[in-house]
Amino acid sequence: MTVTGIDDVLLVHGGTPLEGEIRVRGAKNLVPKAMVAALLGSAPSRLRNVPDIRDVRVVRGLLQLHGVTVRPGEEPGELILDPSHVESANVADIDAHAGSSRIPILFCGPLLHRLGHAFIPGLGGCDIGGRPIDFHFEVLRQFGATIEKREGGQYLEAPQRLRGTKIRLPYPSVGATEQVLLTAVLAEGVTELSNAAVEPEIEDLICVLQKMGAIIAMDTDRTIRITGVDSLGGYNHHALSDRLEAASWASAALATEGNVYVRGAQQRSMMTFLNTYRKVGGAFEIDDEGIRFWHPGGSLNAIALETDVHPGFQTDWQQPLVVALTQAAGLSIVHETVYESRLGFTSALNQMGAHIQLYRECLGGSDCRFGQRNFLHSAVVSGPTKLQGADLVIPDLRGGFSYLIAALAAQGTSRVHGIDLINRGYENFMDKLQELGAKVELPNGRTAL
Repeated sequence: MTVTGIDDVLLVHGGTPLEGEIRVRGAKNLVPKAMVAALLGSAPSRLRNVPDIRDVRVVRGLLQLHGVTVRPGEEPGELILDPSHVESANVADIDAHAGSSRIPILFCGPLLHRLGHAFIPGLGGCDIGGRPIDFHFEVLRQFGATIEKREGGQYLEAPQRLRGTKIRLPYPSVGATEQVLLTAVLAEGVTELSNAAVEPEIEDLICVLQKMGAIIAMDTDRTIRITGVDSLGGYNHHALSDRLEAASWASAALATEGNVYVRGAQQRSMMTFLNTYRKVGGAFEIDDEGIRFWHPGGSLNAIALETDVHPGFQTDWQQPLVVALTQAAGLSIVHETVYESRLGFTSALNQMGAHIQLYRECLGGSDCRFGQRNFLHSAVVSGPTKLQGADLVIPDLRGGFSYLIAALAAQGTSRVHGIDLINRGYENFMDKLQELGAKVELPNGRTAL
């Protein structure tokens, strides 16, 4: 269910443990990118385990604007993408998508290969710190693209076939790694990408591209080598499950003293999270279909936590887990090293009764790139504290779900504003709340479920 307009406010009556079963589908950080990859093929692609989230709908719309036929497959969560008639899109139509997602930047390479040009509108996404797109354009220039700033976006051209190049990322950025992969597979020659991101979603995108005919090798030192080919076909792929959503529901179970079975959750991609979850005092049980998460009773443990790129503790796991840490006994230290502004959401938790202090220094771990730049990127969480209902305005996707967890764990009623943002990355989250016994409603008195 998508909530918009006047219904973008949710009343949450807290204090009830979440109990029951929900399912997670394909990863938000993989599925839209796999859809973009279909542009590179000369034959239709079949993508399965697709979640019904806003980012998927945005990419579907952009693909259709460029002549790609996108239709449901025979099974639920299946899309058939046919790029046989790729064409230029009207700039005004493309611009209508500006601000709704950061995914359009990844259309650059595929469109340059297919059409020789591309227009990329202004980009949206969550305000959690610097995510500069200039590096994306610099990478494309290295491949041989020319870029011209125009009203409402950037116009790119490839006067000749793009050429392989050597690129070293200053930081193992997921988005920049995806940009290189989607551009290099059809570029002439070999592309060497060092200091690349190696998240499970990156590996799954590489699997998609390999199924299409790409030649991609991953070394153990974060180096990826792509040998360009002349053409690619379609793919048939089952997307890996969303480990970030699974961890969010796991944290919700812990914070509300609940018991939630997450069907589709996969141990291999969540090992670092599971270790930390166990250290905090959470319990889990793994089977072939998913993972059950629950609060076993007693006090939770304070911990020292540092986010990092994979295989470290993912930054998207941090915000939901911090809510649970407000219920842990003692002082927890959280050092955010990926996004400099990701801890801003804690001010609302303090209004609810949490005791969280932010610091500019690198606490609880090694120095990071933010340590000398005056960012509040470390936190000390003192607990346990009783949370009370409050008015909350969702700041970003993961922070928004964290507010939802806090409201569910708090005593009393909270008004959560901007819940539509959660639809960007959490499929049918309202229905899932109902399945888990949450007490929520729309402010006009109608049930939200």
